[in-house]
Amino acid sequence: MGISYLWDTNTVIYFLQRQFAPTAEKFIDNIISTNQPAISAITEIELLCWKTATENDLLILRNFIKDSYVYELSQEIKNQTVEVRKYYNLKLPDAIIAATAIVNNLTLITRNFKDFDRLSSLKVTNPFDR
Repeated sequence: MGISYLWDTNTVIYFLQRQFAPTAEKFIDNIISTNQPAISAITEIELLCWKTATENDLLILRNFIKDSYVYELSQEIKNQTVEVRKYYNLKLPDAIIAATAIVNNLTLITRNFKDFDRLSSLKVTNPFDR
């Protein structure tokens, strides 16, 4: 199983809460059938800090994280984050997520397309646009 996609935090939450429309759910199911889910270390932190999560939610989140590949903050990702922040003025978490996708040549799956659409070097897909 390969890794071609980086899941943004909102994508993981929609997936785990089963909030996707049928076409988006089919798109995600197709990705999962051929790709291991992958997230940034920032997404891992954001998920575990989810304020309204119940104990059961946290168990589900931890299991999802355990089954995912987590990209840690390498020097290359940190350098790319600096470039993204300087030129596109993204919030730090979004800049780290974008940099992680760019450095690892992954397509970012997010509903927040507008946060990332200015980055020409970033491949982005919105499952809700399916």
